[in-house]
Amino acid sequence: MALPSIDEIIALIQGSISGVPTIVLMIIPFIIGLIIGFFIKKIFKIAIIVLILALIASYFGLINLTSIANELKNLAIKYGPDVYNYITLVIGILPLGIGFFIGLIIGFLLS
Repeated sequence: MALPSIDEIIALIQGSISGVPTIVLMIIPFIIGLIIGFFIKKIFKIAIIVLILALIASYFGLINLTSIANELKNLAIKYGPDVYNYITLVIGILPLGIGFFIGLIIGFLLS
Protein backbone atom coordinates (compact mmCIF):
# COMPACT_ATOMS: atom_id res chain seq x y z
CA MET A 1 0.00 0.00 0.00
CA ALA A 2 1.56 3.27 -1.11
CA LEU A 3 1.46 6.33 1.07
CA PRO A 4 -0.34 9.33 -0.38
CA SER A 5 1.70 12.30 -1.50
CA ILE A 6 1.50 15.71 0.12
CA ASP A 7 -0.46 17.04 -2.85
CA GLU A 8 -3.10 14.33 -2.44
CA ILE A 9 -3.42 15.07 1.28
CA ILE A 10 -3.80 18.81 0.67
CA ALA A 11 -6.40 18.13 -2.02
CA LEU A 12 -8.34 15.95 0.42
CA ILE A 13 -8.25 18.64 3.12
CA GLN A 14 -9.44 21.32 0.68
CA GLY A 15 -12.31 19.15 -0.56
CA SER A 16 -15.67 18.42 1.02
CA ILE A 17 -17.61 15.40 2.21
CA SER A 18 -21.36 15.59 1.59
CA GLY A 19 -21.11 19.36 1.24
CA VAL A 20 -19.31 19.83 4.56
CA PRO A 21 -15.72 21.08 4.26
CA THR A 22 -13.22 18.45 5.33
CA ILE A 23 -11.39 20.87 7.63
CA VAL A 24 -14.60 21.24 9.69
CA LEU A 25 -14.85 17.47 10.05
CA MET A 26 -11.22 17.42 11.20
CA ILE A 27 -11.64 20.24 13.74
CA ILE A 28 -14.69 18.79 15.51
CA PRO A 29 -12.87 15.79 17.09
CA PHE A 30 -10.00 18.09 18.07
CA ILE A 31 -12.33 20.47 19.91
CA ILE A 32 -14.16 17.58 21.57
CA GLY A 33 -10.77 16.21 22.66
CA LEU A 34 -9.87 19.61 24.14
CA ILE A 35 -13.10 19.73 26.13
CA ILE A 36 -12.81 16.15 27.40
CA GLY A 37 -9.15 16.65 28.35
CA PHE A 38 -10.06 19.81 30.24
CA PHE A 39 -12.78 18.01 32.21
CA ILE A 40 -10.58 14.99 32.94
CA LYS A 41 -7.93 17.23 34.50
CA LYS A 42 -10.55 19.09 36.57
CA ILE A 43 -11.99 15.77 37.79
CA PHE A 44 -8.50 14.57 38.76
CA LYS A 45 -7.89 17.77 40.73
CA ILE A 46 -11.19 17.43 42.61
CA ALA A 47 -10.54 13.72 43.28
CA ILE A 48 -7.10 14.47 44.74
CA ILE A 49 -8.53 17.18 47.01
CA VAL A 50 -11.32 14.87 48.19
CA LEU A 51 -8.80 12.08 48.82
CA ILE A 52 -6.57 14.36 50.88
CA LEU A 53 -9.54 15.60 52.91
CA ALA A 54 -10.72 12.02 53.49
CA LEU A 55 -7.26 10.99 54.68
CA ILE A 56 -7.08 13.96 57.07
CA ALA A 57 -10.58 13.26 58.41
CA SER A 58 -9.69 9.58 58.80
CA TYR A 59 -6.51 10.48 60.67
CA PHE A 60 -8.50 12.51 63.18
CA GLY A 61 -11.13 9.76 63.49
CA LEU A 62 -13.98 11.72 61.93
CA ILE A 63 -14.69 9.12 59.25
CA ASN A 64 -13.89 5.50 58.57
CA LEU A 65 -12.20 4.71 55.24
CA THR A 66 -13.91 1.34 54.97
CA SER A 67 -17.32 3.04 54.98
CA ILE A 68 -16.14 5.35 52.18
CA ALA A 69 -14.84 2.35 50.22
CA ASN A 70 -18.20 0.60 50.64
CA GLU A 71 -20.06 3.71 49.42
CA LEU A 72 -17.77 4.01 46.41
CA LYS A 73 -18.33 0.33 45.64
CA ASN A 74 -22.10 0.81 45.85
CA LEU A 75 -21.90 3.85 43.53
CA ALA A 76 -19.79 1.87 41.05
CA ILE A 77 -22.28 -0.99 41.09
CA LYS A 78 -25.26 1.36 40.70
CA TYR A 79 -23.93 3.83 38.10
CA GLY A 80 -21.05 1.91 36.51
CA PRO A 81 -23.06 0.22 33.75
CA ASP A 82 -24.69 3.54 32.77
CA VAL A 83 -21.32 5.29 32.59
CA TYR A 84 -19.93 2.41 30.52
CA ASN A 85 -22.88 2.63 28.10
CA TYR A 86 -22.49 6.38 27.64
CA ILE A 87 -18.75 6.05 27.06
CA THR A 88 -19.29 3.38 24.40
CA LEU A 89 -21.94 5.56 22.74
CA VAL A 90 -19.60 8.55 22.59
CA ILE A 91 -16.73 6.45 21.27
CA GLY A 92 -19.03 4.85 18.70
CA ILE A 93 -20.33 8.18 17.44
CA LEU A 94 -17.11 10.15 17.55
CA PRO A 95 -14.75 9.82 14.62
CA LEU A 96 -11.73 9.15 16.78
CA GLY A 97 -8.52 10.13 15.12
CA ILE A 98 -5.21 11.70 15.82
CA GLY A 99 -6.90 15.10 16.16
CA PHE A 100 -9.05 13.85 19.02
CA PHE A 101 -6.08 12.48 20.93
CA ILE A 102 -3.99 15.60 20.30
CA GLY A 103 -6.90 17.71 21.57
CA LEU A 104 -7.27 15.42 24.58
CA ILE A 105 -3.60 15.81 25.50
CA ILE A 106 -3.57 19.57 24.93
CA GLY A 107 -6.81 20.02 26.89
CA PHE A 108 -5.39 17.98 29.74
CA LEU A 109 -2.08 19.84 29.84
CA LEU A 110 -3.38 23.38 29.38
CA SER A 111 -6.27 23.37 31.84
